[in-house]
Amino acid sequence: MKSVHSIPNNIYTLNELTHQLRRWRLLDKKIVFTNGVFDILHEGHIATLSEAASFGHILIVGINGDASVKRLKGESRPVNQQESRILLMASLLMVDAVILFEEDTPINLITSILPDILVKGGDYTIDQIVGAKEVINNGGEVKTVNLREGFSTTNIIEKMKNLK
Repeated sequence: MKSVHSIPNNIYTLNELTHQLRRWRLLDKKIVFTNGVFDILHEGHIATLSEAASFGHILIVGINGDASVKRLKGESRPVNQQESRILLMASLLMVDAVILFEEDTPINLITSILPDILVKGGDYTIDQIVGAKEVINNGGEVKTVNLREGFSTTNIIEKMKNLK
């Protein structure tokens, strides 16, 4: 069981994660990777992360850095800064490791990790998923999970704007 004091231990640099991956692989752990902005954590995120975690032993989550989010989502995003988003993600029971990436896509991270299973939401097809080809060519799998209807950060932000 995670304690408040152990949460920072789930936040990694790439060098630290590379060393930890060696340990997990020596223990024959199946490594699962997913990524996203996770700007305002909601039920849909929890469902997706829970399902992703069920595919293996270790769930690694890549989080877009603030500059990356601004490029992808616009100047008004992120709502929550990367430090907050990383800490919240690291505190979740189903998440074993969190790592920040600054690029627009996690391709460099995925090719460094080469997870056994790469997971994205069902709004993507396999051929649209960044890193899918590399994971499959390494003998891994790519899975999509159904999204929870009605849950999205964009919708939450719009609702909040309408409350004014």
